[in-house]
Amino acid sequence: MTLHHWPLQERPRERLLKYGPQQLSDTELLAIILRSGTRGLTVLELAGALLAHFSSLRGVISASSHELCALPGIGKARYCELQAAMEICRRQLAEPLYKRSVFHCAEDAKFYLRAELRDLKQEVFGVLMLDSQHQLIMFRKLFSGTINAAAVYPREIVRQVIADHAAAIILVHNHPSGNPTPSEADIRLTRDIKHAMALVDVEVLDHFIVADNQVCSLAQQGLM
Repeated sequence: MTLHHWPLQERPRERLLKYGPQQLSDTELLAIILRSGTRGLTVLELAGALLAHFSSLRGVISASSHELCALPGIGKARYCELQAAMEICRRQLAEPLYKRSVFHCAEDAKFYLRAELRDLKQEVFGVLMLDSQHQLIMFRKLFSGTINAAAVYPREIVRQVIADHAAAIILVHNHPSGNPTPSEADIRLTRDIKHAMALVDVEVLDHFIVADNQVCSLAQQGLM
């Protein structure tokens, strides 16, 4: 039986329109994005198979193109649709940071950074470029490395800060291990970058470490 043979009121789109997206299951929400099934599977069955394979919605969204496209019924077009949906979420989370001081919407900043970095399988180092009102100009991912290390060059950060006309910055990187505790190398690097930024009169306000659902602030821990 195809989805078209289901009672109208039980189809995901109709249920969303009637009850709202909050009332839909993960399978139903994913089915709406996928739009159609494949040979032998309704779209709900396909969505359920993906969730079973990757264990969760987060697992599906963060899967690589190679991982997703290796499964029956998922090609590059559907991979692009899933990535586009996730990018819309990321950009929506960033919007408050462009309108208010990052420190007046600290939780919004953390939600945004978690969405950007928590599912990456390698360490990535980035910078929140801020204007004189501490509003977001741009989030730059500047360096990436192996699963637990990224080579970071302060001179490259200085060059990009000047190009973006930033008045202040917040450093950000992820720990794919899931442990948010700053290492000695993290602390030394933060102080080296602070010194480099002082030469161009740009303040380093904080250094956030994203590890799964946690965000650690070096400034709050007195490690700046």
